[in-house]
Amino acid sequence: MSEETTTDDAPTPERVFLCMVDSSEEFGPTLRYACARANNTGGRVALLYVIEPAEFQHWLGVGDRMQAESREEAEEMCQIVSDVVMRRTHKMPVIYIRDGSAHEVVMQLVEEEPNISVLVLGSSTGGDGPGPLVSHIVNKMAGKFALPITIVPGGLTDEQIDSIT
Repeated sequence: MSEETTTDDAPTPERVFLCMVDSSEEFGPTLRYACARANNTGGRVALLYVIEPAEFQHWLGVGDRMQAESREEAEEMCQIVSDVVMRRTHKMPVIYIRDGSAHEVVMQLVEEEPNISVLVLGSSTGGDGPGPLVSHIVNKMAGKFALPITIVPGGLTDEQIDSIT
């Protein structure tokens, strides 16, 4: 009687840390955290830049031009952030640029991309609360969210981030 052993040679999927790209104060610490976690787990960073709908759409041409400028700005910022991620993780990040409301775009992207493992958000240090996206996800979407959410306090120093990752 021979004994059969099985080995699972299928590669373990990479952990993907989705990080929102914006110009907020808390973005720096959030990106540092996502990169450190990706490094420490053999994972990868994914970047999401959400282009919010233009408020001024009285004239179609003006609205179209504003959207085009927003898209160019998103691409430029994602290129800069992508370079930072490459230096920190030695892996090219996955980049998503989407139009819409941030919380709706995040939900849709998480549903579309099953390889996203963790949503990493930055919490504002201001007195108005953690920020609109964090507030919305925690208060209205937490039970509907199919993956862990890490909220990084915006006031953490590089040394503090390095010590917890």
